[in-house]
Order: sequence, then C-alpha cells, then structure tokens
Amino acid sequence: IYTHPPTGGKQRQARTRTPSENHQKEICSQLGHVHLKLLYKATVHGYTASAFHQQCDSLSPTVSVGYNVSGYIFGGYTRQPFNQSGQYANDDRAFLFTFEGRKLIKYPVANAAYAVRMMNNCGPYFGESLVLVHTGKPIVYSNAASYYPFNAAQMHGNDLNLIDCEVFQVTKFEDPWRTVTWNLEHKLELMNYIENYKPLISSVSQARILLIGPVGVGKSSFFNSINSVFRGHVTNQAVSGCSSTSLTTQFRTYSLKAGREGRLLPVILCDTMGLESSNDTGLDIEDITSILKGHLPDCYQFNPAAPLDPEASGYRKSPSLKDKIHCVTYVLDACNISIMPTKMEEKLSAIRKKANHLRIPQLVVLTKVDAACSLVKEDLTTVYQSIYIKEIMQQASTKLGIPLSCIVPVRNYTETLDLDVNCDILLLSAITQMLRWADNFYDDFSDQLSALQTRE
Repeated sequence: IYTHPPTGGKQRQARTRTPSENHQKEICSQLGHVHLKLLYKATVHGYTASAFHQQCDSLSPTVSVGYNVSGYIFGGYTRQPFNQSGQYANDDRAFLFTFEGRKLIKYPVANAAYAVRMMNNCGPYFGESLVLVHTGKPIVYSNAASYYPFNAAQMHGNDLNLIDCEVFQVTKFEDPWRTVTWNLEHKLELMNYIENYKPLISSVSQARILLIGPVGVGKSSFFNSINSVFRGHVTNQAVSGCSSTSLTTQFRTYSLKAGREGRLLPVILCDTMGLESSNDTGLDIEDITSILKGHLPDCYQFNPAAPLDPEASGYRKSPSLKDKIHCVTYVLDACNISIMPTKMEEKLSAIRKKANHLRIPQLVVLTKVDAACSLVKEDLTTVYQSIYIKEIMQQASTKLGIPLSCIVPVRNYTETLDLDVNCDILLLSAITQMLRWADNFYDDFSDQLSALQTRE
C-alpha cells in the first residue's frame, strides 16, 4: 500500500490528514489481494479538475478518498477509468464508504448504470451522490438521496469542507520478478558462501568494497547490519544515526568476523563521509579518486575544503592491488530517489565516470525499502512483488545509469533488537552480489595483465 506524496505542483498550506495503514488495509481487504498507488493529492497538485484529470485519467480501478475538517475519512471505489466525456459509466461493483473507527462502512451503488459520471469540471464524481473537489474548491458535493443511498451524518458528519483529497490506483500483486528463497536454510547458504569466498587473485585476501552515498542514507548502518548478521545479534560498531551532516568524518575500513571471536571474513567494507549537494561540504570528489586507487589510509580525516595531500602522513604512494577498491557500492535511500537534487545526481555521475575509467564494477544498494512501501514494511518478502519498489529501482537505474540487475534492496537494523531471517537474506544477498562484482574486477585485471604480457 503506497502513501508516498507525488511530486509537482504548488504545495497548499493546509492541515493534512492521511488514512492509517489499518484504514488502507481495510479498504484493500474489500478488493482482494491488492495494494494502492497514489495518483493525485489535492494539497500537492491543486484542487482543480484539470490537475485531477491530468493525474488520473485512463487509470483504473481507483479509490478516491476525502478528508474533511471534522476528521472523517470517506470516498468511493470504481473500476471505470476516469475521463472527460460527460457521460455516465456503468459499474455494478462501485461503492461509497466511510469509517467508524477502523471499521469500513460500505454504501453499494443502487443503480449501476449511473455509478460514475465523467465530468471535466470537477474531481471524482460518483453518480450525483458524492463529488470530491467540486467547483475547483476544497468542497464536497453530497446528495444522500441519489444513486448511492447513504447516511450523510454517518459518512462525513455533514461537513463538506475538505482538507485534502487523494486518488489511488488499485493494483494487484505481481508475481515476484526476482526469485528469492525466504527461509533459514537459504540464509545459512548465503553465510557459508561469504565465509568461504576467496578472491580470484592470490595476492588479495579480502575484497575491498567502497560504500558511497548521500548523508543519512544508511551507509554505516549497512555495515552494522551485516556485522549483526554474522555476530548473531544487533551491533553498532560504526557510528550511525540521524543528522543533517555526515556522522562519518573519517575514511574507515571495517572487517567482518564470523562470530564474536571468529576468523576474519574475506571482505572489507570501506565507509566514507556522506555526499552533500553543495561543492564545499561533504566528501570531496578528488578524495574519492584517492580512495579508489588505494592511496587513503584507514582513519584518514576528511577535509571537505581540500582533497588529500600526497605528502600527508599515511598516504600510500604505491598502493598494491589489495589496497585498491574492487567494487563501488552506491548506497541510496529508497524514499528519496524521486526527489534527488540535480547537484547530487551530478556528483554521483562524476564518481561513476571515475570508477568506469578505473574499470571498477559498481552496484547500488537501496536502503529503507520498508519505509518507502508500507506493504514491504508489513511483509519484507513482498519486496520483489511491490510495483512501487520496482519503480524506485528503475528510477535509480535511470538516474545513475546503472542496469537494474545491479540494484539490490535492503532493510538495515535501525530499530529492532532481534535479528530477522528475511532481513538477513536481503543483506547477505547484497554482500554476495558485491563479491561477485569484485570477481569481475579480478577477471578484468587478469585479462589486462595477460594482454600486457602478450605484447611484451
């Protein structure tokens, strides 16, 4: 069930109210195994018929919801796509509804031939009985004696003043578009793969994975979450939390252990200062080049005002292959992909070019997928059934120029104290992909070395 606000239009200064997840679940329970995708929000797009039709025409089925000043949540459902023909549309399954607490009260259509009227000068128009966004104003038209018999006091308390109106498209669950086995056995298989992984080049004992992303996306939390899986309980080794500026101020390299006193795992996660949109704050692009080439020492203190000085203490002037980055992973917040600032896109593009020039494979990890889609929040195993999550991944693919096959969703451990098998599987799958991408780096390095030796 999706409640993300669409972008575009001028935001009205109004007290907003949205249905709780329980309200949305109750609506969906009446319609089958479905979820809701927000198409139109009056306080964002405007209380105009043109804005409504621009966002909603030709899409169906839909649920239209009004929120009035008195706190009532009410609306209607129809299978017919909205248009501007002026004609009535037949729909024997249309109904109006309201809530008494969490309980959904339905008012089925009494005359299906007049279920919905396709008017060009108003919002959702349910058979002369209920019109949301009437006359271009946040006002409801209501007529309880028409084609949907209802009790006006029960439906909306006779309060016709809206504080918002939303229209959702009803979408069915898709078959999972990626196959995942959600059980403990698969988790253990993934852990075993990671624990026994060996880089393809003998001089390298651990794959070095660089985590890059904007401030607050969860880079440090991602390491903590992976570390938690192998420790068997939630940990917080890397500094993480909520802040408008990066909590990570040093270049840190973190090794993973198989258990509290176990052996080191064959992977190192390199954490960096968060990226910021402005050029004079956050991680410097030139510092990233030094990281990719293996010049930066662990615990290097970032200085956004100036890149690393080659004469600085600890600077590796001749890094070996084991010091270099073998896979770049962009960590992004699934909730913010659609509103990513242009300057942030430009920074990520610049990093992409540097990584491509050095022939370093790149991957995207999308965090906070449970916050982006309440369906996934309720059941993490639906992450590859959620149309919205797939759309977000496609947006990330377009913005970064990275194939969809190189993008993986995860949920970090930021609230709970206990581990969850399904959460672990997504986290371990992400690490597995990073190791496979690192193998691509080693293969390419070996091919270049062989070509060089052949020429000699």
